[in-house]
Amino acid sequence: MKPEMISSASAGASERSARAYRILDDAIAAKAFPGCAFGVQVGGEIVLKDALGRFTYERDAPVVTAETIYDVASITKVMATTAAAMLLYQRGSLDHGSLNLDTPLGMLLPEFLLGRSASDPARRITIRHLLAHNSGLPGYVKFFETASTPEALLRACIELRVEADPGTRAEYSDPGFILLGRALEALTHESLSAWTQREIFEPLGLESTQFNPRQSKPRQSRAPAIPPTEEDTAFRRRRIQGEVQDENAWVLGGAAGHAGLFSNVPDLLRFAGEVLTAQSGETRSGGQPRLFERQTVELFAQRQGPADSSRALGWDTPSEKSSSGKYFSNRSIGHLGYSGCSLWIDLDARIAVALLTNRTWPDRASQLIRAIRPAFHDAIREAL
Repeated sequence: MKPEMISSASAGASERSARAYRILDDAIAAKAFPGCAFGVQVGGEIVLKDALGRFTYERDAPVVTAETIYDVASITKVMATTAAAMLLYQRGSLDHGSLNLDTPLGMLLPEFLLGRSASDPARRITIRHLLAHNSGLPGYVKFFETASTPEALLRACIELRVEADPGTRAEYSDPGFILLGRALEALTHESLSAWTQREIFEPLGLESTQFNPRQSKPRQSRAPAIPPTEEDTAFRRRRIQGEVQDENAWVLGGAAGHAGLFSNVPDLLRFAGEVLTAQSGETRSGGQPRLFERQTVELFAQRQGPADSSRALGWDTPSEKSSSGKYFSNRSIGHLGYSGCSLWIDLDARIAVALLTNRTWPDRASQLIRAIRPAFHDAIREAL
């Protein structure tokens, strides 16, 4: 397929971007994923927005477009939960409290401390630790195997044993972000989904970004427009389409701090553009006030430690074998989604790249995405 750059200023890069298209075409042929949508923003301008393949491998499956909505999985952690933490930190105070990054989790969720000894490291876990994935909590727990209600799952998460002293071990933690999302809800006295919809998605005009798209109106128009993520033969025993793939998030009602968000390439690039606008100190188009302040972006983009961790506050940063490839600067932030999605933002070069796929279709076996992501990002950066 011949690449099409949508910006005349980028016409000279059109042929060079052919390599990025070949990487994605080859990935579809190798059944790394049946289709994908992708886009690139440079200096506040979207220069590439396109799609390849279909929703599934069937020949009559719907064709993916640049506007196709995907389950973005753990991109929820930055686009919703971290973004909410950034805003609440930035605002300094609310009528009912303020977000201090060094506030102990137990102050916002007193139930987290019930039954724990005075020496339990859980008492030292702060909001900062949860954002930095160095809280000492485990990386992943199949709560859904024993918890069938949101209340039961949250209780199991709250009762987890802390495995290391906070700040001493880096381990990417879904339970940590489940608790972080719940802590932010306790602070705002509102669900994370409702708060982010009103305070982040609507102000930025992210019309395709939401939790639980199957529950939107008209209900029938949303789910079929979203590629399925898998044929679930073990848990829900049905095709997962238009509902969150992550089982823990599903038990939590489809909206949680770690997963549940659905979005598309235009919205991801618009969100990334807001981060870049804030970091550069520029004014938003139309003269509207920025959502984020420069100091907030700079703070949340800083690596937190320990030394072997690439994690900033909520965001990831490039590492030796990063999915971002070899051209994103050290001052870059991004995140991956288990479903095969990614968003990377280079704060120095003012470049953002979004890639959305359903690499878990029809099952989760393929790991080809691990090699495809860095190769795709390298090809895009070389084209620019």
